Amino acid sequence: MPKKKTKPGPRGLLGLGLDNDDGHRRITTGERFAILGGSAETHERMTETVVKTFEELKQRGKQLDDVRPVELADIIKKSSPR
Repeated sequence: MPKKKTKPGPRGLLGLGLDNDDGHRRITTGERFAILGGSAETHERMTETVVKTFEELKQRGKQLDDVRPVELADIIKKSSPR
């Protein structure tokens, strides 16, 4: 008997900053995301990007599970502070 294809479970976003040299542990979490590490500047930029990404999804009337990876990458790129 062939296996049933199941839809993947809930997805989330993970931001990982690797440029921390001050010893401070930075962790920001939400319902569908986690941001870990990074310098203060990097952590702030990642947090801003995630918030803007979820705002853009809401404006499009979509949830994280509704978008394809390519569309999500475009939204994240658009949401990232310069």
